Amino acid sequence: MAYSKISTTGQIILLTDAHCHPYDLVSVLPEAEDERKKLGITCAASASNLEEFEYCEKLPQTLPCFALHPQMPALDRGFEEKIDEKLALLDKLAGQGRLSAVGETGFDFYNEAFRETEKLQEYLFTAHIETALRFDLPVVLHIRRAMNKVFAHKKLLKKCRALIFHSWSGTAEEGEAILGLGINGFFSFGTAVMLNHKKAIRCCAVFPKDRILIETDAPYQPLRGRKYSVYADLLHILGFIAGLRQVCPKELENTIEMNFKKAFILCNKDII
Repeated sequence: MAYSKISTTGQIILLTDAHCHPYDLVSVLPEAEDERKKLGITCAASASNLEEFEYCEKLPQTLPCFALHPQMPALDRGFEEKIDEKLALLDKLAGQGRLSAVGETGFDFYNEAFRETEKLQEYLFTAHIETALRFDLPVVLHIRRAMNKVFAHKKLLKKCRALIFHSWSGTAEEGEAILGLGINGFFSFGTAVMLNHKKAIRCCAVFPKDRILIETDAPYQPLRGRKYSVYADLLHILGFIAGLRQVCPKELENTIEMNFKKAFILCNKDII
């Protein structure tokens, strides 16, 4: 990897961010990409329109991902009329070999407005998974208060090359059940583990080490007292999880780097 961060113990830490939004982050923190370069972070970058995607695609040490976020049917007036056009763009990017993953797609039932779009979310989700299967791509999943949908689609999800559960919000038992079904799942954790989210903390402590990823979801998951999450948060997340698992941060990040490569099909590539 071209860059690295030396921790307070003198260890070189190679960082990976399994889910972030560089386009949105740089709009509020213009220096964000310079900081990422200094820290040596390779990231999987989420985009939901062509402008965002093309920005991410040009960034170094970046895996561009594309999908129509499950919140979009509720937040974007007139979205339903644009679905076919947007799904055609997803297929086009995948067919051109420009995607590292399909995502973030999934289900979000956080509030009533989101729940009211369940049928559209279902349609989008199925279309995204079909594209991922057709082009043999991993999938980044956004699942919020909708874990039942994962199990409802288990037969389809078992066919996926890999699933990255962004900001995993399920229980340890649900994660174990998902792996037990033969789903090639990886569970990504962000600042929630440092905000006393007990389910996330327990999962970080007990999940198999070869299934753990870390992320910032920058700029959308800030630590308390902050407006935005940033790439440097990865060092704190890594250190916190290493403490939970009673391993040194360097050892944990070596494992996470390998998990990142496996999840995003990078084992024989030089991006990291």
